[in-house]
Amino acid sequence: MERILYVTDLDGTLLNRRDSINPQSIEIINDLVSRGMLFTYATARSLVSASVVTAGLSTDIPVIAYNGAFIFHPATGEILSQERFCQEETDEVKLVLDRQDISPLVYAFIDGEEKVSWIRERENDGIRRYLNNRKGDRRLRPVESREELYRGDMFYFTCIGEKEELAPVYDIFVKDRRYHCTIQQELYRPEFWCEIMPARATKANAIQKLKAIWNCSKVISFGDAVNDIPMFQVSDEAYAVENAVEELKALASGIIDSNENDGVARWLREHAVIEK
Repeated sequence: MERILYVTDLDGTLLNRRDSINPQSIEIINDLVSRGMLFTYATARSLVSASVVTAGLSTDIPVIAYNGAFIFHPATGEILSQERFCQEETDEVKLVLDRQDISPLVYAFIDGEEKVSWIRERENDGIRRYLNNRKGDRRLRPVESREELYRGDMFYFTCIGEKEELAPVYDIFVKDRRYHCTIQQELYRPEFWCEIMPARATKANAIQKLKAIWNCSKVISFGDAVNDIPMFQVSDEAYAVENAVEELKALASGIIDSNENDGVARWLREHAVIEK
């Protein structure tokens, strides 16, 4: 029997509009995982943020976070795989953002602890919404200066704002092979997010790693947005939810029901290969 790795995006794919997983989807997926389905999710979220919105989902599965920069074991927080910047690369990001007068959210390990830092006086509506959705998150670290902002072992930068102010940043880093850079509009919101990470920090690369770890021969994935295109390109089969963007639907093996109607879970219930 062939070993198949099933991978789903979260926001707009497995998650509904209320940033949670429908109870029926949780029940279906947990049952399939308990019976041997090789399943994970791949998200731009951190493990902390993803754990909140996937509450109730089995934690006995490695998960892909930060757009592929990390593979975590969710129950323990153990890092199974990671991609980091070198010092020269972080210095270049800081230089470009300063020149463009962009104040980012900076993800870093400081004294061994994962932190998200931002300059308090440079908050905009998008950053405030990000923070409001993460109240009580122990990673949050407001700072007062650029020097404090860029502390620690940095591995991910998120810039939130208007498309016009972020586009020049994207144009610089998307052409530089040392980086993986994405820009897209926030789901259900007007602001845009431009995210900068190491070149190998992609969902596609992380999926290939997990495929090797689990000795799988095939990958089947599910998504909704343009940032899922690389994931679709490395998959043997790829399914777009009904609410997906047209660019992704054009690459899909098929279209399944929407994120609101348990599309991923219902497809898995009908088609997933169970090992046990």
